[in-house]
Amino acid sequence: MAHKQVSDTWNRGDAYERYVGRWSRRVAPMFLSWLRIPDGRRWLDVGCGTGALCAAIVDRCAPLSVAGVEPSEGFLKTAKENLAGRAVLRHGSATAIPLDDASVDVVVSGLVLNFVPDQRAALVEMERVTASGGTIAAYVWDYAGKMELMRLFWDAAVELNPDAARMDEGIRFPLCHPEALMALFASAGLHGVEETAIDVPTPFASFDDYWQPFLGGQGPAPAYAMSLDENTRTRMRDRIRGRIAVQADGSISLSARAWAIRATVAK
Repeated sequence: MAHKQVSDTWNRGDAYERYVGRWSRRVAPMFLSWLRIPDGRRWLDVGCGTGALCAAIVDRCAPLSVAGVEPSEGFLKTAKENLAGRAVLRHGSATAIPLDDASVDVVVSGLVLNFVPDQRAALVEMERVTASGGTIAAYVWDYAGKMELMRLFWDAAVELNPDAARMDEGIRFPLCHPEALMALFASAGLHGVEETAIDVPTPFASFDDYWQPFLGGQGPAPAYAMSLDENTRTRMRDRIRGRIAVQADGSISLSARAWAIRATVAK
């Protein structure tokens, strides 16, 4: 089978929410509990997406202020709808943050760093806007291991077409390994670098509840699914269905792991 070049797609917030945003909302509170940031701090969410992490900050961290930057206009629209004015949201990117130097106390980024072409430049930019002694923290999915909903998809895709490995996040994004994540933060000159695993359940009411979000086209796996002809996509669906464990009531119990990291900006 000839390889077809497929681009990641990030423009429909509603479809992304059904695919993986709903699981990010489970990670965000656990990530914030691990950070243990005192009340009254100025927060920035880089790559705020549909607003999951911003919402958790507002609800749990008693912030002085919350800002978010996001390059996708579609995601930004969904975030503004979800947050209803509880955060200041702007168009921007990890390497071009529209904020002044040392204007926030905490910079966080959820599920974004893998998709930033120049990750080192992103950390430099995050450090620029963070006050002395502030915190920079992030989390990424464990694409190569315990992000089970995606591993089931990509393992089946590569079995049907080895060229699909070009799109597999577990191969494309070495930053999904904790050692690489630690090395990136250390290389930026940040202090007190720590990492941890965050595991969350990802229950599905049925196989359709698992499969339908892949047809929304948002993110690498759904974009790949929608690049296939209908016959190949059906074969792939049936292959996954044949190996996934389904409970007596039709439900499916999977889990997802994110690797989280934090560090301090030098005083």
